[in-house]
Amino acid sequence: MDLEKPATGGEVRQPERQPEGCLVVAIRIPVRIVVLVLVVPVRMVWDGLVVGWRLLMDAVLRPLGRALAWVLWAVLVWPFVALWRYVVEPVGKALGWLGNVLVVVPLVWLYRHVLTPLGHGLAWMCRGIGAGLWWVCRGIGAGIGWVCRGIGAGLGWVYARVLTPVGHAVLWVLKGLGAGAAALGLGAYAVAAWLARYLVVVPAQWLYEWILTPIGRAIAWCARWVAWCAGMVVTGIGFVLYWLLRLLLVLPALALWRWVLTPVGRVLAVIGREVWGALGHAWRIAGHISLAVGRFLGTLLRWIFVEPVRWAYQTVLTPVGHFVRDAVLRPAAEAARSVGRVTRQVLAAARDSARQARADFRRMLFGEPKEAVAVDRREPGGVDGRTLGSSTTALTKD
Repeated sequence: MDLEKPATGGEVRQPERQPEGCLVVAIRIPVRIVVLVLVVPVRMVWDGLVVGWRLLMDAVLRPLGRALAWVLWAVLVWPFVALWRYVVEPVGKALGWLGNVLVVVPLVWLYRHVLTPLGHGLAWMCRGIGAGLWWVCRGIGAGIGWVCRGIGAGLGWVYARVLTPVGHAVLWVLKGLGAGAAALGLGAYAVAAWLARYLVVVPAQWLYEWILTPIGRAIAWCARWVAWCAGMVVTGIGFVLYWLLRLLLVLPALALWRWVLTPVGRVLAVIGREVWGALGHAWRIAGHISLAVGRFLGTLLRWIFVEPVRWAYQTVLTPVGHFVRDAVLRPAAEAARSVGRVTRQVLAAARDSARQARADFRRMLFGEPKEAVAVDRREPGGVDGRTLGSSTTALTKD
């Protein structure tokens, strides 16, 4: 017997194809031809729309969206950010500093130098008053406790010598009365039970056994017989209705399903499956055709538009731009830089003249400034500190 070869990791086992009939083969080729003719224009229009949408998105919508986002940021967000950063935050810091200086610091000083010593003094006074009140309350409590102990001793003697004997006597009397009442109640209960048994229970039991039970059995037998008759009638009617419905509805519907609908459904399923497969096959073939047409049109547009523009840019515009840069822009830039240097020198000379005029005017009004008095310092007066090259050190003195 043949053994199936196990599929390895790199192999993919293809599903076994079922044998196809002549009807499937006869339907497949015309359907694929018709579907291919109908799908190719749709696929080319679809690919054109996709390319146009991508071009529109990359060239128009995305830059426009970024520009709108920047404009909205500059118009709506940045003013509030600038208001917060340059107005609200400095004003808040200034108000915080003023609040700290005008409110927090005085309150802290008041708490530390006024309220704290005052609170300590009040606490010391309250402790002294509390200690005095404690000793007073202790004395009053001791007197009240002595009085209460005396009263409690008197009440204990009254309870032990008077109330206890009286309670024992009352309890003995109540026990005697309770025993008599219990004996009387038991006798009355026995008499009532005997009367109830022979006047109610025994007659009711005789009535149930000799009258109600035979009547109930007769009624039950009659009900069972009537139910059996009704069941036989209903069974016969149901049998007749079952065969009528089976012969008039079920068997024609079964024949219609088995001999008409099932073959028609199988044919329609084959046609639908082949149409669906033809649509997928035609869509893939139309994609290849659309790709080839798109590449041809792209190459044609490149040779008609892009290559002449690139040649003109490299051959004509680039040399002209270099000539304009070397002959016009660079000399103009040098001239502008020269004018800027001259302007800066003129402005510096004007500032120096204005500064000298202000100094002369100040000297004319207030006189010469006082000369600085020389101060004897241990360090040298020059800008530089002590070094080995100067003559102020012990090693380099003559």
